[in-house]
Amino acid sequence: NHVVQDATSIEVVLYDKRSYTGTVVGTDPTTDLAVVRIDQKGLPFLNYGNSDDLMIGEWVLAVGNPFNLTSTVTAGIVSAKARNINILGTDPDSPAIESFIQTDAAVNRGNSGGALVNTRGELVGINAA
Repeated sequence: NHVVQDATSIEVVLYDKRSYTGTVVGTDPTTDLAVVRIDQKGLPFLNYGNSDDLMIGEWVLAVGNPFNLTSTVTAGIVSAKARNINILGTDPDSPAIESFIQTDAAVNRGNSGGALVNTRGELVGINAA
């Protein structure tokens, strides 16, 4: 959500440099998530994993584009699950829902919205930085 909340336009650039205009389908400030759609067929995708099945100590990969670098991947282990660290706000009229997967994989500014995948390549989380 914080990545698109003040955007007047959205450009989605794929790894191979193809660029598309994105449309926000929905946002949820209480979980800091947004869904952006691009109109293109035949794109690669990730299968969903179940983050509830992650084990403490399990290896994960964090994918993102920190500091405007082209697609980085860092590896780490799951240190904790269901972490609530009170970073999404304390507004009683709009309570935030936090249940973070804590990992020691480096997640830097710009990684927000990137994939957190298990060793089977399944999406198990969304990076937040």
